[in-house]
Amino acid sequence: MIDFFEVSRIKVVFMDVGGVLLTNGWDHESRQEAAKKFDLDYIDMEAKHNFIYNVFEIGSISLDDYLNTVVFDRSRNFSKDDFKKFMFAQSTELPKFLSWLKNWKRQTQLPVFAVNNESRELNDYRIDTFALHQVFDGFFSSCYMKVRKPDPRIFEKALEIAHVKAKECVYFDDRQMLVNAAKKVGINSIQHQEFEITKAILENFI
Repeated sequence: MIDFFEVSRIKVVFMDVGGVLLTNGWDHESRQEAAKKFDLDYIDMEAKHNFIYNVFEIGSISLDDYLNTVVFDRSRNFSKDDFKKFMFAQSTELPKFLSWLKNWKRQTQLPVFAVNNESRELNDYRIDTFALHQVFDGFFSSCYMKVRKPDPRIFEKALEIAHVKAKECVYFDDRQMLVNAAKKVGINSIQHQEFEITKAILENFI
């Protein structure tokens, strides 16, 4: 059983996506693989990525704008569509959890919302490809919220839109830094490390 908050008081579940249900959408490992596959200068690409990625992830620029800055600022011997296909292919399902969670969601009355950092096109692709609507009732994604974790405003806005108090929510994230960020606004927050541990916690809400 859970001993650090009252299960009966929880009205909403918040959850990250990358690192919990799916692989990360476009992390440094994916960019390193892209540099190898497309014969790019990784250091140069990473410098341009770091310059613009925050703007990209809060939905202020499109995927095409991002790629025009980071990759296609010069002539290439591959197409933008080829590169996009590679980017999307980096998203894969992590073992066990997503399929179990879809079944769990059918057994609980609790609303479940994603709170994640993701660019718009990748976010939309991941929602559609992995049928994330079967888990989430809504998506408080950085590309829609115009603010990204660990900025506390993304959690504050999520609480406001869901119309719940922080102490009435539980949040799961694989990164301790982001767990701590949610805790600072008063949300009961848990670091997701293993499927069986998170599964045991969620089973309390059925």
